[in-house]
Amino acid sequence: MVDRMALFQRMAKSVPAYAEFLAGQRVDPDQVVTPAQIPLMTKAAYINTYDLPSRCLGGTLTGSDIVAVSSGSSGRPTVWPRSVRDEAAVTARFEQVFAGAFQAAEKSTLAVVCFALGNWVGGMYTTAACRHLAADGYPITVATPGNDVDEILRVVGELGSYFDQVVLLGYPPFVKNVIDVGAARGTHWPSYQMKVVLAGEVFSEQWRDLIAARTGAADPAASSASLYGTADAGVLGNETPLSIRIRRFLADRPDAATRLFGDARLPTLVQYDPATRFFETVDGTLVFSSDGAAPLLRYHIADEGGVIEHDRMIDFCREHGFDPGSGPDLPFVYVFGRSLFTVSYFGANIYPENVTVGLERPHVAPHVTGKFVLRTAEDADRDRHLSVVVELAPGEPATADLAASVAASIRTELLRLNSEFAHYVPAAYQSPQILLRPCGDPEFFPPGVKHRYTQRPAPDEP
Repeated sequence: MVDRMALFQRMAKSVPAYAEFLAGQRVDPDQVVTPAQIPLMTKAAYINTYDLPSRCLGGTLTGSDIVAVSSGSSGRPTVWPRSVRDEAAVTARFEQVFAGAFQAAEKSTLAVVCFALGNWVGGMYTTAACRHLAADGYPITVATPGNDVDEILRVVGELGSYFDQVVLLGYPPFVKNVIDVGAARGTHWPSYQMKVVLAGEVFSEQWRDLIAARTGAADPAASSASLYGTADAGVLGNETPLSIRIRRFLADRPDAATRLFGDARLPTLVQYDPATRFFETVDGTLVFSSDGAAPLLRYHIADEGGVIEHDRMIDFCREHGFDPGSGPDLPFVYVFGRSLFTVSYFGANIYPENVTVGLERPHVAPHVTGKFVLRTAEDADRDRHLSVVVELAPGEPATADLAASVAASIRTELLRLNSEFAHYVPAAYQSPQILLRPCGDPEFFPPGVKHRYTQRPAPDEP
């Protein structure tokens, strides 16, 4: 288990930014005797306040051999330093998926990295973890076509038959897009004994079933796995066959899920290793601690969710007539995501601020109030689309031409302001679907109520 007190004392002495942060919080390190006295870190108060070297051990980047980036609401990348030592904890999570679920110790495996490459956190981190597994003796070969559908299909077509199984690693909607395009071009996915590793978004068990059916996977719990990760600290937890079986049981029993999670939504449910990532909850949101080149202590990431100990989870299932079977003796963390602030789409965080600028352009602003609701919607084929409900100016009619103009303006600003959107989302999916509603619409824009710019899926949606 992460020793938060030992980490606290080391950071107070060896991380200049943290010492200054404590002083700003009026915290005397010598007076802190329990973890509860350690102040919460936030990205705004810590990451965005202190320069990068000062947040590293010894106040230097010397111990960091690589950096990764993620973009925030302004699109300006945030830089996260990494070291090979940091990758060990992440590699262990990939090992649990590849060895524990996919039997990669006994089966030769082609791992196809479908995340965006470059400095973006997903692609390079995934590649490094898979190569570490190969170096440790697993018969894994890594291909890195990135988020290029044509190149992914070429790699699978040329190399897939040489391996016992093929694993696609990427964001859920993109992986589905690859599978659908491949099938349309004649790729026979079942012949490759397909597996998928996913990250970045919550998806439904119906979506998992659909992917299993289209790839010919007999057991969805042993052919797919979702990772819970963050640019701040890499992979924090991962789905296991045990956690998937439990989630699938709860997906058909919303009343039980509500009792367990406190919400009708079905969250991502993963297991984690408290020896490298320590989770706690504060007001229904997650806080974690992890060591590394730039250590984080009681870091509040604003993800809605909670922690459930292993034995409590198993007992809960059995009390409801379900024996989930065996699996890692590790605690569970469930994650709804930052639904109050962002919408996740192809792994990119879409912020309300990005959309606001699109509605403020001169050719759009006279026709709308500036209020909108940002969400994702899933069609009958379970393809996910970005949807924006826009409030019209008083007396303004809803026309197809205006909807097209609004969509083009928002897309332009998303590409300009949000680097994750530009790099992660395929061009065919970048234009949002626009629903124009009259001013004061009671469903989306009720008068006299504080407006929310993002919308949770309905309880029966993923």
